[in-house]
Amino acid sequence: MKKHVVIFEARGGSDKGKYGFRNDSKPIIDSLKNRGWSAEIIFYTDEDRGEIYRHTIEKADAYISRVNPGNLPNEVGYFQMLRELVNNGVEGLPHPDAMIAYGAKNSIERLKGTDIVPDDVYTYYDFDTLKEMFPKSLHKGVRVIKQNRGSTGEGIWRVEVLDREQYNGKIPLDAKLKLTEAKDNHTEEKTLQEFLEFCIRYLEGPNGMLLDMPFLERIKEGEIRVLMLREKVVNVVHKKPVETADAFSATLFSGAKYRYDQPEQWPDLVNLISKSLRTIQSRLGNYDLPLIWTADFILDTDKKGEDKYVLGEINASCVGFTTHLELSENIADEVLDLLDAEAAVNQRWGAFNR
Repeated sequence: MKKHVVIFEARGGSDKGKYGFRNDSKPIIDSLKNRGWSAEIIFYTDEDRGEIYRHTIEKADAYISRVNPGNLPNEVGYFQMLRELVNNGVEGLPHPDAMIAYGAKNSIERLKGTDIVPDDVYTYYDFDTLKEMFPKSLHKGVRVIKQNRGSTGEGIWRVEVLDREQYNGKIPLDAKLKLTEAKDNHTEEKTLQEFLEFCIRYLEGPNGMLLDMPFLERIKEGEIRVLMLREKVVNVVHKKPVETADAFSATLFSGAKYRYDQPEQWPDLVNLISKSLRTIQSRLGNYDLPLIWTADFILDTDKKGEDKYVLGEINASCVGFTTHLELSENIADEVLDLLDAEAAVNQRWGAFNR
C-alpha cells in the first residue's frame, strides 16, 4: 500500500478559511498524521485534471472528496476523473456515483413509500411534466419545491394557493400563489403560470430537476440534521427557524438558531436511521455509504397522533463539521479501518504551507 490519501477541494465559495482551503480539512490531515499516515489537499481544476489524475494514481490509495459542485464551473470533468480513479484502484470516499445518488434531490423520491419518506413526493425533469402534474399536487395543500442544485435555501420555495377554497379541482394557471424562499424567508406573489415559467431555470442543464413534496407545518419546531460517519450517527444539529409569520428556513443565513446535540438525546431518530440504512443503500444504488454525509429530518404527525420523522434531504458532496473539529479523529479512524493510510501535505498543488 502507498499509505496516502488525497483530499480534493475546489477554490472559492463561502466554506473556505483565510488560506483558501476548508477549515475542517486540515484537522483530517493532522489526525491522520498522528496515526502515522499521510494526506494532502489538492485543488481540482479542469485545466489540471490530467496531471492531478496521474499524481493521485501514483501516490494515493484513496481520495476524500470535499468539493461543493456549485464551486465548479462544470462538474462533469471532476466526476469523470473520480470514476477513472475508482476504476483504476483508488478507493473513492465517496464513490462519485454514490455522491450523485445521495446528493441529488431525487434521492428523496427514490425512498418514497419507506418509513422515512411519504408517498406524496414527486420529481419533474421537464416543463411539460411540471405544468401537467404540479397543479394537481398543489391542490392537495401547501407544497415545497426544491431545485436539484443550490445551497443555503436558494431555489427552495414554499408554495401556497391564495383563496384556495374557491377551487374544487386542479388549480388553474391564473390562481394567485404566495411564495416563500428558504434562502431568506422573503415572500412573493405570482400566478401559477408565472411561477411555472419561473421554474424553467431549475430544469435547464444536465442536472436540471425539481423535487415536489408536502410542506410540513412542524418545520416551525425545527429541522433535525443528522451527521453520519458512514453507518454511525456522530452528531445531531437541531435547527429552529426564526419565529416570524412566514419563516420556514433552517439556514443560519436566515436567522435560524442551531443547537448541537449528542446522538443519545435523539434515541428514536437514531434507531429509525439504523433501521433504514440498508433500505437507503439499496434504493440509492447499493454503493458503500459515503464517508461523511447528512440526513435532514422534519417532525410530522401520523394517523395515530404520534410523532414521526420525515426525511427532507440528504447531503454527501461536501459536508462540513467546523463546529466539531474533534470529529476529524473519528474520520481518521474510519479511514484507517478502510485503508491503513498516512499524512503530509503536497506543496505543489498550493494547498497550504505547514
